[in-house]
Amino acid sequence: MRRLRMIVLVAVAALTAACGGVEPETSAAAADDGPVTPVAFWGAEGGFVTATMNALRPPRVMVYGDGLVIVDASKRMTLTDAEVGEVVARMEEFLAGQSPTAKPKPGAPSVTDLPDTVLGVRGKDGKMLEVRVPALEQLADFYPRRLVDAKKLMEGLATRAAAEGADYVATRVRMVADEAPSAEGRPSPWPEGVPEPSGVVEPVWRKDVEGAAANAITKAVPAGQEYGRSLFTTRSGVVFVLSWRYLLPHEQSGDGHL
Repeated sequence: MRRLRMIVLVAVAALTAACGGVEPETSAAAADDGPVTPVAFWGAEGGFVTATMNALRPPRVMVYGDGLVIVDASKRMTLTDAEVGEVVARMEEFLAGQSPTAKPKPGAPSVTDLPDTVLGVRGKDGKMLEVRVPALEQLADFYPRRLVDAKKLMEGLATRAAAEGADYVATRVRMVADEAPSAEGRPSPWPEGVPEPSGVVEPVWRKDVEGAAANAITKAVPAGQEYGRSLFTTRSGVVFVLSWRYLLPHEQSGDGHL
């Protein structure tokens, strides 16, 4: 871990205190051993998507200072110390000097209802530098090449994790219930041990759970169906689409801010 801290300090100063002494491991349980610091990421925000997807959508790729890489909150792998340093250094190079929200060059076609690509790296000041790029994939030719390269770097990590990574699991789960009175299919009784929606559901009900409740929802709702979704009826007779995903390490004990 001492060698890792030295490398990360070269790439991004002031991370040593935030590392929390977590030792890199290959087991899925390692994500819950303690706090780790995000150092680079690729995600998406906005776009014409459902309220459930907005509530559950994880980063496409999240890189942590201890080498852990999590893709779509479903796959994980571990980078070497040198690889972490290289990813951080390249992302710093790609995002340096970019506007917080990039604008395409004049002449770009109008594109609506598509998500913004969000790219981030922890800078030498210890703060996360984030750049939002509307419709980057569709308007790649109208943006600086460095933004396209940053996304390609993250895509490479996602491809690698899909090929050689392990399944990602965690002790805490984010569940979302979306009222669906006219949904097709036969609802099942509400899963035993899973909290039922309370208060106003507008537009969805979200709750982070752990322990027995987390185990109950992951067993009751099959994974791999848009983060696990199925129809269930509460004891009061209201039908909901119930969905979930595992929380990422930096979401485990805080508000999820980077």
